[in-house]
Amino acid sequence: MYRYDATDQRLVDERAAQFGDQMARHLAGELSADDLRPLRLQNGLYIQRHGPMLRIAIPYGALSATQLRKLADLTRRYDRGYGHFTTRQNLQLNWPKFEETPAIIGELASVQMHAIQTSGNCVRNVTTDQFAGVAPDEVADPRPYCELIRQWSTFHPEFAFLPRKFKIAVNAAQEDRALVLAHDVGLELVRDDAGEFGFRVFVGGGLGRTPILGKELCAFLPRRHLLSYLDAVLRVYNGHGRRDNAYKARIKILVQALGVEEFRRQVEEEWAIYRDGPLTVPDEEFDRLAAHFAPPAYQQVADAAGERGELDRLAAEDREFGRWLARCVHGHKVPGYAAVTLSLKKTGVAPGDINAEQMDVAAGLAERFSFGELRVSHEQNLVLADVRLPELPELWRSAREAELATANTGLLTDMICCPGGDLCSLANARSVPIAEAVQRRFTAEREHKLGDLSVNVSGCMNSCGHHHVASIGILGVDKRGEEWYQITLGGLPGREAKLGDVIGPSFRAEEVADVVEQLVAVHEENAQPGERFADTLARLGSTPFRERAYAGRGRHLAQERKPADAANNP
Repeated sequence: MYRYDATDQRLVDERAAQFGDQMARHLAGELSADDLRPLRLQNGLYIQRHGPMLRIAIPYGALSATQLRKLADLTRRYDRGYGHFTTRQNLQLNWPKFEETPAIIGELASVQMHAIQTSGNCVRNVTTDQFAGVAPDEVADPRPYCELIRQWSTFHPEFAFLPRKFKIAVNAAQEDRALVLAHDVGLELVRDDAGEFGFRVFVGGGLGRTPILGKELCAFLPRRHLLSYLDAVLRVYNGHGRRDNAYKARIKILVQALGVEEFRRQVEEEWAIYRDGPLTVPDEEFDRLAAHFAPPAYQQVADAAGERGELDRLAAEDREFGRWLARCVHGHKVPGYAAVTLSLKKTGVAPGDINAEQMDVAAGLAERFSFGELRVSHEQNLVLADVRLPELPELWRSAREAELATANTGLLTDMICCPGGDLCSLANARSVPIAEAVQRRFTAEREHKLGDLSVNVSGCMNSCGHHHVASIGILGVDKRGEEWYQITLGGLPGREAKLGDVIGPSFRAEEVADVVEQLVAVHEENAQPGERFADTLARLGSTPFRERAYAGRGRHLAQERKPADAANNP
């Protein structure tokens, strides 16, 4: 993984000291709360429903065991002994004391971590595939490109106060696990006919209040022009993005207003001024960055096929291990190795939450089994990227003891869920209790039979739970001061990303688990052999699902109001 050089370390040390001074002046009454606000936001410090929340950056989801142990230590001393991993591959501390946040940031700097630009109207943490560098289906490792973007965007003076936040995702694999179409800019690493690396560039994606999938801006951008082109995109957005309405300030609104053709014309016009200037990246710089991500010292597994056979034998003898092997163990480009998900989705625990003891255990597992490194996934889990096949049974036993081996990756209970109204001041409704109520309806045996099926929960229209791209999406809405929940069907992540459709009027909290169970039952009763939930929905259409969802309320089809109207009048 990337290791700081002297310049990196000096920058984060100076920023930590600077923020400490700013906070001290504020506490002394020399800096008002309004003046402090933009400064604390660019250091990841929010004020939430019950107090401060500090969001810690984990660039492109890469963590060392040392860093994870530091996070565990910080949660014990400055928080309540746990943290929350987000879909942006960051970690949130939800209970730090306001005046102690500079000390936390200072300690983060000691292990090459920070909270810079994890909030505020700036370029946020760049994200990528949790299996980057080991995925069998990738064109090349995307992490050097993510690091390049990180270095370019951090403290970029021109883009420190954009109209709104700006998120970039990079994908280099056949399967898009980074969800590039739902980002302000999505980058897909490709190769042209001559073998040259470049990027297919998408712009104007995003979920939230106005969910829109990104549109192709450039079919092939040679990699040497990556930074100059991103600069041009951001300059056009910075100059023309709306600042009069926060709900219409994202780049997706600008692209929709101008049309992608006109937006492209303006970007090309801006880019022409300096496309071959100082931001042109030479091959030597790509080589320098790639050296940070050189493969670890893999040990040869003499008989990988034989080891796989032995694992299958053990799986047949132990059903629990077999389920874990099927759902939490993933392919690897090196024969004899696998990537492994450490699940943070045990029923009864807020999805994405991890306590300090589990952090320490996960750090130890990384050192024992995966060269001391971990990844944070978009789905709010942890990943060990380099595990030898013969060591999988021992890893499973150790992870199970720490409640990190729930065998539900990609299944219904592997929910993406925001903190919701329990913590977030923006939320209209609670998310975590809804997620738990749904999880408790489905046994392990049942959800394994269902196969791939996603249920995501958001507490408000900001869609931090990514409900729009779930098989079944649940959105908390406010209805005359009460918490209600809107249901969407048919969302898909990945390369074939699709936004789900609202099925009709919203439901009370106590109805949601019943509704999800009924929706799933329609699939179970009608699925053809091997058919996934998404396939059944596509074949049958949404009508039988809507009928079942509203049958218990005495509504045969919920056609009194069209779904589009329901979205505007929850």
